Amino acid sequence: MPHKYKKILLIDDDESLNKVLSFQLTQMGFDVTTAADGKTGTDYFKKKTFDIVITDLQLPDINGMDLVRSFRPLDKNVIIIIITAFGTVENAIEAVKLGADDYLTKPFGKETLRFVIEKAVRLRTLQKENLQLRGELYQKYDFSNIIAKSAAMEDVLKLTGRVAISDATVLIQGESGTGKELIARALHYNSPRKEKPLITVNCPSIPETLMESEMFGHVRGAFTGALKDRKGKFEMADKSTIFLDEIGDLKQDLQARLLRVLQEKEIERVGDSTAIKVDVRVVAATNKNLQELVTQGKFREDLYYRLNVVTIPIPPLRERKEDIPFLIDHFIKKHDKGREFKIADEALKILLAYDWHGNVRELGNTIERAIVISTEPVITPDSLPPMIKQPAVIISQSSSNSSDRNLTLNEIERKAIIKTLRQTNGNQTSAAKLLDIPRHVLIYRMKKLGIE
Repeated sequence: MPHKYKKILLIDDDESLNKVLSFQLTQMGFDVTTAADGKTGTDYFKKKTFDIVITDLQLPDINGMDLVRSFRPLDKNVIIIIITAFGTVENAIEAVKLGADDYLTKPFGKETLRFVIEKAVRLRTLQKENLQLRGELYQKYDFSNIIAKSAAMEDVLKLTGRVAISDATVLIQGESGTGKELIARALHYNSPRKEKPLITVNCPSIPETLMESEMFGHVRGAFTGALKDRKGKFEMADKSTIFLDEIGDLKQDLQARLLRVLQEKEIERVGDSTAIKVDVRVVAATNKNLQELVTQGKFREDLYYRLNVVTIPIPPLRERKEDIPFLIDHFIKKHDKGREFKIADEALKILLAYDWHGNVRELGNTIERAIVISTEPVITPDSLPPMIKQPAVIISQSSSNSSDRNLTLNEIERKAIIKTLRQTNGNQTSAAKLLDIPRHVLIYRMKKLGIE
């Protein structure tokens, strides 16, 4: 029995039963206060704090259900158990609907009493934990806890805040790793639908053969292996929000089904022609240019306009480098496990100079790696992977040329890459080795700097 549930208010007009129950409960470790009628019990309840109330349904002055009605608003956390005779079980069930946690049917023994109390306590404990976790979830996705020091991200959060309270369909656009899912969760957990869980569908990760069933559900016998009826993600998201991640990868036949859901607000399970009404808010995200996909005939134009009611564009990390020091601090706190890591100025300069084509996700992985391999609680340039340090490598290779001293970083980098490619007769793999960077990073830098 959880020790924090100690104080019991026992209300019953049967004096002998009161004495027996009081004795049994005291033996179990409870502090018991008894009352012989509803008025006395109510007075006690208003003056003292109780963890559990056990009351007879039939009292000489007040009906037990009336006590439930009056006690529950005064204390939402108190556990209420109704005692009832065998012939009035229906009334006890009605009391549970009104707010009682459970009921005991006379006659009952000590073990039954213990079992019902323990079951009610476990239920109440779970409810409290769920409320606590839900509160932590709301706090986690509160706008004040999302790192956005740059003007660009502040604009994103302002727009997200204005849109969150509505039911408008939202399309979040941004490169991989920019935080599209974080914004989707902030939209949901700051909306009127936040009491229900956010339902997430990662469109590329679900096999094409299962996608329709996953999204809309199926009935028994709809296909081989469909042994029972199953709800799809849209049905699970009724009265909540569904997040369709990487919507640009959705196959065209499913695009047509999704369009119908958005238009008609109803779904049909696979193998069934019965329409099921759903009240679902749709938030979609993509790292692709849907307008280009529409032009190429790979994405339905009518679906694009249905999704694009409100667009939230998330800028890549290289365009909001003001956020980097604050993100580094966040990731250090997340991964340092109490070692109170610091970051050396030289390492910070390297991280600020890097373009982060993997965005916030890549930065987080880099900081976690640096913490894991560091022997001291400080992130130094030696803690960083070679591909992150590559701008510094290129600069060091170019700095020996005095004519480069007044050039910009991009100009120095461009000259160094061209020089190295000439040394290797255009062999990118060899050039990447000489520059101490991965080949894909070299190709990325060549493209950015306009090197053919």
